[in-house]
Amino acid sequence: MENPSPVPPIKLNAVGLSKKDYDGTPSTLCKGCGHNSIASQVVQVGFELNLRPHEIIKLSGIGCSSKSPAYFLGMSHGFNALHGRMPSVATGALLANHTLKAIGVSGDGDTGSIGMGQFKHLMRRNVRMVYVVENNGVYGLTKGQFSATAEEGLELKYAGHNEFPPVDLCMEAIIAGCGFVARSFAGDAKQVRELLKAALSHRGTALLDIISPCVAFNNEDDSPKSYSYGTKHEQPLHELGFIPHAEEISIEPLEPGEFRTVRLHDGSLISLRNLGHDYDPTNKLAALERLQRAQETGEFITGLIYYNPDRPSLAELEGLSTPLAQLPPEQLRPSQAALEQLLQAYR
Repeated sequence: MENPSPVPPIKLNAVGLSKKDYDGTPSTLCKGCGHNSIASQVVQVGFELNLRPHEIIKLSGIGCSSKSPAYFLGMSHGFNALHGRMPSVATGALLANHTLKAIGVSGDGDTGSIGMGQFKHLMRRNVRMVYVVENNGVYGLTKGQFSATAEEGLELKYAGHNEFPPVDLCMEAIIAGCGFVARSFAGDAKQVRELLKAALSHRGTALLDIISPCVAFNNEDDSPKSYSYGTKHEQPLHELGFIPHAEEISIEPLEPGEFRTVRLHDGSLISLRNLGHDYDPTNKLAALERLQRAQETGEFITGLIYYNPDRPSLAELEGLSTPLAQLPPEQLRPSQAALEQLLQAYR
């Protein structure tokens, strides 16, 4: 009798975890939903970057997108907030413990409609977190009504005709002061993965607006947020590659203008190879102009749209050192004597 083939050893990363250790619960979303593709890339990034799950907090609001954090990093902290209120919960959590890495997942309805005010203030405060918008242009949980990001003139079987211009969340983020603004397509796994890695190393808020097709209500071939449209029309501004700070950097000599390398705040690098034209992601006005032109011509551009590493994060502005969550009670609460002195003024 032949001996059975030996079981190959499970591959572990530098912190002793397997890729499976970064999984969450099985998805309950529709088969083929773009949100599942994004969740799988978060799992891959966690494994490749040697993230420690207990040092991560996942946050979300309400909607199909906001179910996504259940499907990755199951050993992490998590908070599912009210509709549109994830940004304020994230701000409070990261003021309490600014050493956590935060991944917030929202949707085009959760962010672009009821949560727009909270979204804008999170951007201007520059809370250090990755803010992922899983953008499909419809309200999937409530059966396919147009969201604020749906294209003007779009016709859908169940929703009818959209008469209103779309909200561009990348434009809104840049105007509000966000220093890392990117757009991607759930069907472009490599680009999503490299942008996630870079976003996790950014100093402040990093917005990833990921077009994530809804296979139930918004997947007609002519819809700009469908798989077929995205696959045929995606125009990357550049090819992306991420180099962690701890990794030795060694590159071959390059032709002038072939690559542009941007150093992130923690020393990591993101390399951008321009595809047929010169695009500078550090030029704010050029970024806004490129987004406006794409909207007017119906282009689907992806990549790192705007990058500014100079703004300090909210934690830096507030001078936080030891996390509030780790301070002893005597440093967080007034003493009995101080309370008595305060009460005297009201007697």
